[in-house]
Amino acid sequence: MTDASQFDFDTVVPRRGSGCFKWDSNPSDHTLPMFVADMDFKAPEVVLEALRQRVDHGVFGYTWVPEEYYAAVAGWSERRYGFALEHEWILPSIGIVPAISAILRALIQPGDGVIVQTPVYHCFFSSIERIGGRIVENKLVMTDSTDAASTGTYQVDWDDLEQKAAAPDVKVMLLCHPHNPSGRVWRDDELLRLGEICQRHNVTVVSDEIHCDLLFPGEAHRPFASLSPDHLANCITLTAPGKTFNLAGLQIGNAVIADRALRVRVLKALREHEINGVNPFGVAGSIAAYTHGADWLDALNAYLYRNFQHIQTFLQQELPQLKLYPQQSTYLAWIDCSATGLSGTELAKRLLDEGELRISSGSGFLPGQQENRFIRLNFACSRSTLEDGLERLKQVLQSL
Repeated sequence: MTDASQFDFDTVVPRRGSGCFKWDSNPSDHTLPMFVADMDFKAPEVVLEALRQRVDHGVFGYTWVPEEYYAAVAGWSERRYGFALEHEWILPSIGIVPAISAILRALIQPGDGVIVQTPVYHCFFSSIERIGGRIVENKLVMTDSTDAASTGTYQVDWDDLEQKAAAPDVKVMLLCHPHNPSGRVWRDDELLRLGEICQRHNVTVVSDEIHCDLLFPGEAHRPFASLSPDHLANCITLTAPGKTFNLAGLQIGNAVIADRALRVRVLKALREHEINGVNPFGVAGSIAAYTHGADWLDALNAYLYRNFQHIQTFLQQELPQLKLYPQQSTYLAWIDCSATGLSGTELAKRLLDEGELRISSGSGFLPGQQENRFIRLNFACSRSTLEDGLERLKQVLQSL
């Protein structure tokens, strides 16, 4: 059992002035940013020590990814998820979003369709559009809720997915697993059914699993590719330490591909777009995190869950017009604001203008100009910062 007290998530780390996008891209120094998906916590001490040693070496030339890196990535996958990876399956790159763009260039032609399950991470849309692909929406369906304080849950529209996958020009499905922005953990039976549909229609699944380590108590993540040999052969899995250990700025991630022919195509694209040349700090940080970071992560997940519970209680008691999605993972609260009479875009603007609270509008997780009734709030911060954000939210809503 991890002793959470040995890790400090309560101390506020001043980030303004450090060159970080989250804190230094705001209208004023009084703006509280709770939008972009990175955490306000320091990385684990084992990672910081590994980076210090790398700095002390003093030479930062071109990086060769050592065998130790592949062993660390594979060891983490097997220990946490029971998913054994062969080292040759692991293709490092400078990040998940650049990898998605390169993978799509390898797998589709301009005009080909790519399935996304909306609402979903906005960079899926830009990656598809940037190379001339066509966004094919398999809109998630919200069920009714029996809890007055919560929304329903997202479910897959299976008939629609079957129809969309059957189109001859649809080549790829981008799966967000766990789902961002809702924090929904997909069940095994859902993943099996989704994989069977995609295989039947020759649609390659690209499973973005960057949030997979951030799980609430009692929840479990199952890598899509681990469910069956067929899923393994028809899947590209994307993983990274960035969200898990707050290392996004080290710019490193992995495409895991078992099928040799598919791997050769993707590796060619990574090289052509020159995104396979990672930096020494990303390598050193990843090795340390994946080898020695498990206890820190367990403590982090417990802290994040307590923050989520705090949001849940606060909304129930102070702002019952807001409904919280009953998420199972991540640190991004997905909140239905429709009862306020405002759309997500309108509420986000009011919060920024009147409360100097910067959150994400739900419309950003839909393609085009579609409107959405949700806002997304990042709670990967100290409890005091979270309380500040919730009070600002309350003050603005009470003034409506």
